[in-house]
Formats: sequence, C-alpha cells, structure tokens
Amino acid sequence: MKIIVRHINFIIFLSLAGLLLTVSCRKEEAISNNPSLKLSFSADSVIFDTVFTSIGSATKQLRVYNTSNNKIKISSLILGNADQSAYRINVDGEAGSSFSDIEISGGDSIYIFVRVTIDPQNTSNPYVVEDDIHFLTNGNEQSIKLVAWGQDANYILADTYITGLPPFKIVADSLETVHWTNEKPYVIYGFAVINSYGKLIIEEGTRVYFHDGGGLWAYVDGVLNVVGTVENPVSFQGDRLEQDYQNIPGQWDRIWLMEGRAGYDHIIENAILRNGFIGIQAESFTRLTENKVKLHNVIIENMNGIGIFSRIFNIVASNTVVSNCGGYNLALTGGGYYSFVQSTIAGYWPFSVRNTPAMYINNYLLDTLDNPIPITFNLNFDNSILYGYNKDEFETDMDGGADSLYFFKNCILKTALNLSNDEIYSNVLKNEDPLFVNYSENDYRIDSLSPAVGRADVAIASTIPKDILDNSRLPLPDIGAYQFIPGQDIGKKNTISGIPPRISIRRLEIHKKGNYPLLNNPQ
Repeated sequence: MKIIVRHINFIIFLSLAGLLLTVSCRKEEAISNNPSLKLSFSADSVIFDTVFTSIGSATKQLRVYNTSNNKIKISSLILGNADQSAYRINVDGEAGSSFSDIEISGGDSIYIFVRVTIDPQNTSNPYVVEDDIHFLTNGNEQSIKLVAWGQDANYILADTYITGLPPFKIVADSLETVHWTNEKPYVIYGFAVINSYGKLIIEEGTRVYFHDGGGLWAYVDGVLNVVGTVENPVSFQGDRLEQDYQNIPGQWDRIWLMEGRAGYDHIIENAILRNGFIGIQAESFTRLTENKVKLHNVIIENMNGIGIFSRIFNIVASNTVVSNCGGYNLALTGGGYYSFVQSTIAGYWPFSVRNTPAMYINNYLLDTLDNPIPITFNLNFDNSILYGYNKDEFETDMDGGADSLYFFKNCILKTALNLSNDEIYSNVLKNEDPLFVNYSENDYRIDSLSPAVGRADVAIASTIPKDILDNSRLPLPDIGAYQFIPGQDIGKKNTISGIPPRISIRRLEIHKKGNYPLLNNPQ
C-alpha cells in the first residue's frame, strides 16, 4: 500500500511540475501594432436625453471592443475638455480625464462609464453641452461625442435617418396641429419636420434654438404659422449662447418650406431669424405650389448663404428686413409671384468679399440637358430699399420664353442699370445712400437727412400703416421698413422688441452639410 501511495504522489508531482513548466514557458500575448486594427464602440455617441429640472447628474456606459484576434494597446484615451468638462469618465474602474497604454486582448472589451453634472437653471449654460472622448490606437484617431442638455428646455432630437436627407424628427404629424408656446425654449438637434397635412403654430415670444446643421422643415402640404407680436416676437437662432457667437453666421441651417394647398399659407409674423445658412427656403418641389409664404415684421440677418431663397413660389412680404448675407439677400428663382412692400434689403456682409448682388431674380429652371424651362415671373417692389456695398445690387436673368414682369415703385435702388423706363421704375431714387443709422450694428432705421424720408407712395403705405417697430407711417410715409421718428433713440438696437440683433444659381447641387437640394455657392 505504501508503494502505491508513493507512486500516486510521484505522478501528481510530475503533473504539477509539467503544468508549471508549461505556464512558465508560455509567451505573453504579443501586442499588435498593425495600423489597420481599430476600435469598435457600442454607440457612435453618448447622449443624455433627460431634461433635468434641478441640479442633477446621470451616468451612461460606453463599451469599447477589440474585434481582432490580437491584443491592442490604446496609446491615449482623453476627455476633450479635460478638467473643464461637465463630464467625468471612469475607465475599467479608474476615474480621470486622461489615460494611456490601455491594453485590450483580442476579442475582448472594456467599459467606460460617463457621468455628466449640469445645473439646467443656469442660463449661462449653452443649451447643448458637448465634449468628446478621443482615442489613439496604432496611429488611428477615433472619437465618441458626448451630448447633454445644458438648460431646462423642450429638446427635439432627430430620430429618423434617410440617405439624401438631413436627420429629422416629425413634430407635427399628418392631420395634427401642434402649438409651441413660450413657456420653455425649443432646442432642435437635426431637423424638426411638419409632415404632410400637419400644422405647427409657434406662438408669441417663443424662442427656437438650432444645434449646428439643424433646421425647421414644412414638408409638402405641411403648414408653418409663426405668430409673434411686436412686443413678443418669435426668435430663431443657433444654440451657442456665448458672447463670441452672438453675431457669427452659419450656426444652423434653414427654415425650409415646401408647396401646399390653396388657402393653407405659411405665415411668419413678428419674427427674427439670425446667424444661419439660409433664412427661409421656399420651393415648389413635387408640383407647383398653390399656397403662399406671407411675411410681416420679419428680420432675417447674418446668413452666410441666402436670406430668402425661393424656387417657383409665391411670397408676400411687408415690413421685412433682410440684411448682411454672404451670398444673396433675395434669390427669387425659377419664376413665381413676389411682392415686397415697405421692406429693407441691405447688403453689408462684413465677413468677406461678396461678389453677388443683394437681389437676384430669374424665370427658368434647367432640365437634365441644361436647357432652360421658362416659367412666368412677377415681382412688385414698392416703397422699399435695396442697397449695399456693391456697385450693382440688382441682377436679372430672364428667358424670353415666359412672361416676366417686375416693377419698382417709390424705391431706393443701388444699381448700374438704366432706370429710364418709367413703366418699370417709377419714382425710383438711383444710388442715393439711404443713410441708415448704423449698418455695422444691423440698425437699418433711417437718419433724419435720409432721401427715404417722406418719399413713399401714400396709397401703398396706407395698406401697411405702421412700420416694423409699430410706429405710424401716415400721413408722410418713408421708404423702407422703418419710419423716421424725430428724437428716436440712436442707441436703440435694431429689433422688433429689444432682442439684440446682432450660387451657380442655375444648377441644383448637394450642399456639403447634407445631401439635400440647394443652390451652389456663389461664384
């Protein structure tokens, strides 16, 4: 029996020795430096879509995968804004803002826990608080965006992605009427869409903020009504509230209005649109529109593309100010019917050279072979100002195959054109400086010595008896959106209610920010 026990113990000893020898001789798993190996993630962004009602925090997790068969090393993992960030990260149990030499075995993963703490009642916060986690692996740089809401507001987050269209969320569905009120601001991340036969009514005093690339889109037979008041206008602008962004154009995309049924007009009254790419884009897309865009007491300023861009549409505008656009203030194309009364179109773009006129009109589109398709065009420009830096702020491009009529009556017009035809240009003041109070501050009221004072047609002015600031025009109306008021406060900003204001045109292209139709950049 003792011999048998000794024999068994010897066998066990040999087995353990062999096991230890095997372990000691096994090579540690090599780390691959192959630059083709990249990380994979459980999501391309971490979004905290909870609207906080008090100081609060939330935690979410991100999983980082090594899908290869080889061990890899993350050389650096860094929180973009480091200690200044509203976010905190924890990588596999270790807290910090910067990590290095993190190894992940082949087929394995690690967890990153992300925590954000925000006081949503702090009005100095931006509406959208962003940061990034940056990864460097085998020379490959990868990033994951962190997004949270910085103030208490109504947040609209795109949830639909279709190739060729911007990301969007339907906010007013078919046969649905939705009201946006001034109780809390609206922050749009992507495009807010009014579906066919839906209607969105934006009530007085409502503030709408767009994140980068965002916009508002009324699809075919959808209806947008913006019903601000002089005292409480509706405002549309980017969601960056820092002082440095107050007058920076291009912070959001556009308000996009498509064709509709007769009697179902898009109406925008007492509103301010600032710092986008296109203020209003109105176009017949699938058929000729039967409705109109009606603008009254509207300011559109600091658009780095176009203020108002139309394609075969009907636009009726009064007391409308379109100023400081990098391309065109007005691009009325492909035909249509247009009326601008008691309006001010001012081309003083300060950010670069502008080689395009403030107003461009044409009466045709191109077919697939670049042949023109002429379409009837009609424009009335009455008691209005069209002025700016350029020698000629008015350009026409008309095809003789369709009736095209345009008339300027009791206007100030900056142009090199011959205005001798009284049937087209009636009582027009050519190249006479309107003497704006301060165009560098977007203040387009007129000075007491302005040639616009008392030169408007009384019959036309009586249809719009009050100016954009609710001052009476009668009995001696001035040209433009603003009536000169003796003793007016020169220090007052150009506002409706005290809110501080501050392409080839013939061919459809795909805008670099998103795959949807737009004019080319001006050449």
